[in-house]
Amino acid sequence: MENPSAPPCLDLSGISKRYPGVLANDNVGFTVRPGEVHALLGENGAGKSTLVKIIYGLVKPDTGQMRFNGRDFAPGRPSDARAAGVAMVFQHFSLFEALNVAENVALGMENPPPMRELAARIRAVSEEYGLPLDPSRMVGDLSAGERQRVEIIRCLLQDPKLLIMDEPTSVLTPQEVEILFRTLRQLSAEGTAILYISHKLEEIRSLCDGATILRRGKVVATCTPKEKTARELAEMMVGATLNPPERRPGEKGEVVLGVTDLSVESPIPFGTSLKSVGFTVARGEVLGIAGVAGNGQDELLLALSGEVRTEADKVRINGHAAGDLGPADRRRAGLVAAPEDRYGHAAAPDMTLVENAFLTGAIRMHLTRHGFIDWAGARAFAEQVIKDYDVRTPGPLVAARALSGGNLQKFLIGRELDQSPEVIVINQPTWGVDAAAAAAIRQAILNRAAEGAGVVVISQDLDELLEIADSFAVLNAGRLTKPRPVEGLTIDQIGLMMGGAHGMEVAHHGH
Repeated sequence: MENPSAPPCLDLSGISKRYPGVLANDNVGFTVRPGEVHALLGENGAGKSTLVKIIYGLVKPDTGQMRFNGRDFAPGRPSDARAAGVAMVFQHFSLFEALNVAENVALGMENPPPMRELAARIRAVSEEYGLPLDPSRMVGDLSAGERQRVEIIRCLLQDPKLLIMDEPTSVLTPQEVEILFRTLRQLSAEGTAILYISHKLEEIRSLCDGATILRRGKVVATCTPKEKTARELAEMMVGATLNPPERRPGEKGEVVLGVTDLSVESPIPFGTSLKSVGFTVARGEVLGIAGVAGNGQDELLLALSGEVRTEADKVRINGHAAGDLGPADRRRAGLVAAPEDRYGHAAAPDMTLVENAFLTGAIRMHLTRHGFIDWAGARAFAEQVIKDYDVRTPGPLVAARALSGGNLQKFLIGRELDQSPEVIVINQPTWGVDAAAAAAIRQAILNRAAEGAGVVVISQDLDELLEIADSFAVLNAGRLTKPRPVEGLTIDQIGLMMGGAHGMEVAHHGH
């Protein structure tokens, strides 16, 4: 619980940080009191990550002062920040899958105690904070939610004064989110300050006491989230009025993608194999597939994109058997795919946007002639995508890795949607993307469906799926529930489906 008379836990003033071509933080200042849960809100590229890296000692600010618990604070590296009492749970976990929980926790400590003692402390702390964890389990066998617990327990063992959480719920089921929030409220009641970054505005409204809103590196507002609607918060972040995506009722046409009894051995270490997955998607239909990370989403994308092949008749595109075709032939047949991992899988980070546009656009956009690349055509295609999707970039010839995550995401989704596909498969279309960009991507997906494409959207963001999908299924441990209409589904039913209530009887008992 926040104590207004206590000196601030963290006090920032005049923090600025410039990178070539961009002022990431521009004279930023705010305070977080002991026991306060404080939200840091802003679009991608607003400067949130840079600011958090400064507080955690990963980046040095160009100007400005920080005070922590009443003392000057200028950590040279993360170990200095941790020693002072700052702990951070990152959006992307840094765990070793082939080690157990206790070994992973020990690796994150400056001087770990003996293993048996550490295991006992992990048990005690995890029970005290309602995040039960078995120290001897292999991390490779844990769900995404359990892996996050490992990171949180690792932080709590340092007894932090300030806990920084970056997008902590993007990998959790609704039930796991509740558990996490209980833990955070308990920490707050004990006087731990929490700095909380999330794009999920309803979450911020229920959890946070205060919020600082950044836009293009500057603080543009502070508020009490409980007193604002989610839309008001989003509009403060964007500095404009937002409209929800418009669904144009398209006619559902014939089936364009049919998957029958698809079982695939996972090619990914510690991956999840697919077990007799079956569904159909019609022209104009958006099928939303939910599930917590690590339940076979990546494998499903690989099997649909053609990166993993199966018997011919397991996957049919436009009625033709395509299970044995590779990615190039599936594109020719009309199917495009955008995987979740944008660095390395969806894009070649060191190649330019033009080269990345060519990599998947060559066939459908006819970018080769007699075995030679049509670079002018590839550049025109890249420029079209940049324009259509408002991609903020100095130009088409910069390397993919130079774009912010949200802008690269817009480019990669646009590159697929602009190829007039008949079937679209996307994993995590708006992963780590701000409200305005996410709305634009969702609208673009709906527009393609209205034009007659069949769409499969795999996402961990339930609100997103409920907003754009016509039918809905859950992937759990490699099995897919029977798709059903989205209309009338409640978050509670979905949570039960995600937690593995198979056969879907649960949902029909009038919950």
